[in-house]
Amino acid sequence: MAQENFYTGVKPLAVEDIKTAPFDARFPNANQSKNCWQNYVDFHKCIKLKGDDYKPCSQFLKAYMSLCPAEWTEKWDEQREAGTFANRELQ
Repeated sequence: MAQENFYTGVKPLAVEDIKTAPFDARFPNANQSKNCWQNYVDFHKCIKLKGDDYKPCSQFLKAYMSLCPAEWTEKWDEQREAGTFANRELQ
């Protein structure tokens, strides 16, 4: 399912803005699942603390959009809305 835009909290993020996430020394292995999770959590913490207009939050958004399968992020979004997300800070 191809989408033209992705949620940024403020304005749509075009597909061409999504790039492969750069190397992160905290996650040196090939399995990027934890990197995906951490960037998802960091993005939502960032916009919760700084607001939707805070541009540096977009680095986390771009990273998790690049790393995470859409099924995961959709499930996590549903869990956050239902108050059952594993990271209690985001509920």
